[in-house]
Amino acid sequence: MELRQLHYFAAICKDMHFSKAAEALCTTQSNLSQQIKFLENELGTPLFDRIGRRIALTEAGRIVLEQSRLIFERVDYIQAAISDLKRMEGGQLDIGILPGDGDLLFDALLIDFHRSYPKLSIQVTETTEVYGQVLEGVRDIGVTTTPADPDDRIAVIPLFHEEFVLAVRSDHPAAKAKAMSFEQLQQLKLVAFGDEHQMTKVIRESSRKAGILLDRPIVAPSLSTLLALVEQGVGACILPRLLVDNLGRDSIAAVTLLNPTPSQDICILYRKDRFMSQAAKLFMELLQDFIDKAQEASRRSLG
Repeated sequence: MELRQLHYFAAICKDMHFSKAAEALCTTQSNLSQQIKFLENELGTPLFDRIGRRIALTEAGRIVLEQSRLIFERVDYIQAAISDLKRMEGGQLDIGILPGDGDLLFDALLIDFHRSYPKLSIQVTETTEVYGQVLEGVRDIGVTTTPADPDDRIAVIPLFHEEFVLAVRSDHPAAKAKAMSFEQLQQLKLVAFGDEHQMTKVIRESSRKAGILLDRPIVAPSLSTLLALVEQGVGACILPRLLVDNLGRDSIAAVTLLNPTPSQDICILYRKDRFMSQAAKLFMELLQDFIDKAQEASRRSLG
């Protein structure tokens, strides 16, 4: 049995027509018929029922077609893997992340990764639809909140448990407290992201648990704007602890929030049934190592 014969067989099955398949394959109909005859003889059973000018798959033919498609997928995988091996530093990596996570996870990491693999093209896209885009094959990797009921085709790698703190100017009275209850936020002027941002959704859920409604007099589109507003003393902002602890800004202090402490689980997503390039595997390893180091630095800052 030859791979070429299976390709010929699959081509015939596409339109259930020998002459159309021969034309698409740039071969003669007699050669195509001969190759199918060889395949049938080797298998010891007919693959097509010949009904006048029409053909139909036999039960054996349906089995061969189903298994041929699986074989073609594995052959494509092998070719992609070998190609990736030959051009280890080439190719493209498309990553989807939640809005705002670029500042936390990717700025320094991308610089280091690019230095190691300068020929690799990396695209990082901030989107609220990370899970859907990975599932649809639009993104190679996704970094997002852990899905409750992921599709069977999606692999989920836990990355870290993210807690949120109140970021205030270091001379703000709340900075001395080190910790405060969530309901005390009602007494403060807050600045925040818009309603569609993942951080806002987490804060809204914590507000529901605390039985309070928080006022947001200033809504900003970017993290840099929010941090500037905090530094200028315009308002306080609820942000991931890992981000605040690794900012390296003495002008901003982190205050622990209690009862409840806003939090979420962050993970890496990818499609299990798609080829995973060596570059993607390396990036995921580096990302996990980067998070481990950032968490260790955060723990040191807490004493």
